[in-house]
Amino acid sequence: MPANTFGEIFRLTTFGESHGKAIGGIIDGCPPGLLLDLEMIQSELNRRRPGQSNISSPRNEPDEVVFLSGLFEGKTTGTPLAFMINSKDQQSKDYSHLETAFRPSHADYTYQVKYGLRDYRGGGRSSARETASRVVAGAIARQFLASQQVSFTAFVTQIGIEKLQDYPEIVSSLEIEKSLVRCPVPEASERMQQLIEEMKEKGDTLGGVITCYIDGLPVGLGAPVFDKFHADLAKAMLSINAVKAFEYGSGFAGVEMPGSQHNDSFTSRDGKLRTLTNNSGGVQGGITNGERLYFRTAFKPVATIMQKQQTVDKFGKDILLEAKGRHDVCVVPRAVPIVEAMAALVTIDHFLRHKIYQHTQ
Repeated sequence: MPANTFGEIFRLTTFGESHGKAIGGIIDGCPPGLLLDLEMIQSELNRRRPGQSNISSPRNEPDEVVFLSGLFEGKTTGTPLAFMINSKDQQSKDYSHLETAFRPSHADYTYQVKYGLRDYRGGGRSSARETASRVVAGAIARQFLASQQVSFTAFVTQIGIEKLQDYPEIVSSLEIEKSLVRCPVPEASERMQQLIEEMKEKGDTLGGVITCYIDGLPVGLGAPVFDKFHADLAKAMLSINAVKAFEYGSGFAGVEMPGSQHNDSFTSRDGKLRTLTNNSGGVQGGITNGERLYFRTAFKPVATIMQKQQTVDKFGKDILLEAKGRHDVCVVPRAVPIVEAMAALVTIDHFLRHKIYQHTQ
């Protein structure tokens, strides 16, 4: 069964492989009349692209998006928005040694068994390059949601063993983007960057955690059974390459709290019903309650390391694999715009679903 589409009303279908001619997507269900800021979309792609610094992959892709349909005089028409991002800096020869080898902790083995063949050049369809299409769609969703006073702020809170002890309540995009690792706390940012550089010297890799705030959500997004807002958010995050865990609100720490401490008591403030605390993380019963929604997404260490590793080939023969090509030591800083994009795709889809529900009452 094809699994290349995300969303029910605002639907994104992506296409393309890591070393193909292009990647891209088709967005169906985008509301008409939205004046798109194309520079903002490109800036989001620039935040995700490789070659940003000496701690990211040196692959040099301009990642310039071209829209093929769905726009007229700069505004969305309500018809399918089709876009494409050409690939210009593939070095497929770097992956020729992987034609029969199964890389440890990669999708090579499972992909081969499921489909009977695989594009070994950079991972093919299982490559994180596919996420560039998500960033384009997410940037469009964010522009629509900005008109509804909904905003997204993601930032790095942990790289390896280096982590923030306290998360800042207010974070500006300027503070985030000033940091090579997209951590808004300068002291922690320096420690994280140093750790990445040390690991690069060893030919090893690191994982980390991205925290995201969604502010301005109205009350009522989501549904109480299978379409819980946080459940769809979890699926969105876990669909991102290298993600191993997701938690929202108090998360795992909540199990250490008694109910009397964990419960979010209600109060009336400024004519609105609010909660005194926010251990629920902005969602109760699968439905947004109007408070800040916050969540954390954990990324594993990059599977491709610059060290020899024991593995097998597709014939079952033991081999010693030595990686080649251009790879990140830690993907977490580049994943920040991807996390924001996927959060925006979940939000706009639920927002539009909620509007339809309201109109049928």
